[in-house]
This record gives sequence, C-alpha cells and structure tokens, in this order.
Amino acid sequence: MKLYGHIVSPYVARVAFAARLKGLSLTPEPAPGGGIKSAEFLKLNPIGKMPAMEVDGHCIAESMVQLDYLEDAYPNPPLLPADALGRARARLLGRIVDLYVTASSRAFFVNMNPEKRNAEELEAGKAAYLKSLAQLEHFMGDGPYAVGNTFGYADIAILPCLQMMNLVAEPCGLTNAFNGLPKLTRWWAQMQTDPVASAMVKEYATAFTGFMQSRR
Repeated sequence: MKLYGHIVSPYVARVAFAARLKGLSLTPEPAPGGGIKSAEFLKLNPIGKMPAMEVDGHCIAESMVQLDYLEDAYPNPPLLPADALGRARARLLGRIVDLYVTASSRAFFVNMNPEKRNAEELEAGKAAYLKSLAQLEHFMGDGPYAVGNTFGYADIAILPCLQMMNLVAEPCGLTNAFNGLPKLTRWWAQMQTDPVASAMVKEYATAFTGFMQSRR
C-alpha cells in the first residue's frame, strides 16, 4: 500500500494520520512521474489530485474514501463510532469540511499579499468561510471531540483542514474564526491539549509553514 502526495495537503495529512493511528507505516511519497499532473500519475488517478492510494495495483482516490478503506481493511483500533448514527455523524462532518469549509480557501491563498489583494474577493471568501463554520458547528457533538468522547475519524477528517484554513485566514485578517462558535472553540482547545491531536497539529503546522515560506 502506497500513499502519493505531500503532507502539506490536509487531505494527505488526514489519511497519513489515520493510518498511523491504525499502527500502519504509510508515509506520503512523491507522485509518480514527478507530479500529480504527470502522465504517469494521471494513468493511476485521472482525477489528477492528491492523495492517491495504491493498493494491490488498484487506485483509491479521494481522502474520505481512503479513510473508509483504512477503517474497513484495518478495523482495529476502530476510529469510527460503533453505532450507525455516530458513524454517519462522523462522516457528515468530513463531508461538510470538504464541500463547504475548504471551498473558500482559494480566496485566502491568492490574497495573502496585501499589495496584490482583491478586497472584494477576500471579503466574499471570509463570509463563505464563516458561514461554513457555522454549518459545521451545527453538526458537531457536544463533547470535547467532534463526535463522542474519544479522538477518532471525525477529528482526523476535520483537524488538518481547519488548521490549514486558519493558517491562511489569519494573515488575511481573520484571526478569530471560531468566535461565537462554542462547540468548535471547545473542540479546537481540545486538539491543542490532547497528546495525539497536539502532535498532529505541530507536525502539520511545521509542514505547512515550511511550504508557504518556500513559495515566497
């Protein structure tokens, strides 16, 4: 089993982190052919996005599907709740993040330089991001973790994505994105203190900030 992509991608990170919790060694490696748009990679995954997971000569695309594969193929320790409703809630949170929360990331990435900033585009991005966070808040659990009282599937699906969003939103002037969202505020604080989650936070922050500095 191989995982193609770079840990700086929150989608790659969530799969790598989940595999680690399963006791698997699944270190992200460069895409075949030197990039995700290379002919070699597109032959494996014509969607042309990372991560791509190669298992027994077959490609599994899309990080949430990859999380489900890991849960099915390596059920212990389980990352999803035991009950059907809890499992659905955990998957829903990941879907909301992918479809709505990170959809506004481009507005921040392209407007990080104040000298080249499109104020109208950035404000629209901020509004969309805050709206999506309110939607995510609605479906979050009431405990310290995203669903239930243990770190699991939903937390892994959410964590690197929200961390990336915060890291690109803050330089654009949005420093209190979770203000007025008590569930997300409580969850984010838990991610900083939980020993497993906090290690992931530090690892991802190092990778992402290093990547952004290399682009300057």
